[in-house]
Amino acid sequence: MLAALTGLGLSTAAGLNAYIPLLVVGVLANLTDRVRLPDGYAWLSHWGVLAIIAVLLAAEMVLDKVPAVDTVNDLIQTVVRPASGGVVFSATSAAAELDRSTWMTENPWASWLLGIVVALAVHALKTAARPVVNAGTAGAGAPVASVAEDTGALGMSLVAIFLPLLVIVLLALFALAAWWTIGKVRRYRAGRRRPPG
Repeated sequence: MLAALTGLGLSTAAGLNAYIPLLVVGVLANLTDRVRLPDGYAWLSHWGVLAIIAVLLAAEMVLDKVPAVDTVNDLIQTVVRPASGGVVFSATSAAAELDRSTWMTENPWASWLLGIVVALAVHALKTAARPVVNAGTAGAGAPVASVAEDTGALGMSLVAIFLPLLVIVLLALFALAAWWTIGKVRRYRAGRRRPPG
């Protein structure tokens, strides 16, 4: 159960920022015993790989704070964020321990799929909301939203690893925020379709 919550939390974080959960998992696997990477994932704790992830994170953090550029970046990240979600879900042994399921252990692709689906859903929400934030604030909201997303990704990653039971609470709060955001996006789009006067 705890491993599944860790995987869900990390893949949710990957939907907001692909590189933060990868970096957190890799650094913690390298420096602590808190994260033990399964066979085939040792590369994630290699300092060379972590340096590349850090450079990509720095670029993402800059690009995501610029209005209009953030929308293009989100399109590119449509492949990267779900892939990251699949990696972090699998790399934290969530699949092997998910409800002590023999089927999950024998079908490791399922952990990839779960991570991809969760990250893709979060990414889709972020991608839909950002243009609304930009239009509603004349672009001033882009850096604020980006900092909030990066902070959320870091917080969710750390909670997923150190306090996985809290992931349930954070996912519930995220679901409420998602419901509110979807309503805002729908109202914004309906208002744009409505003829003036």
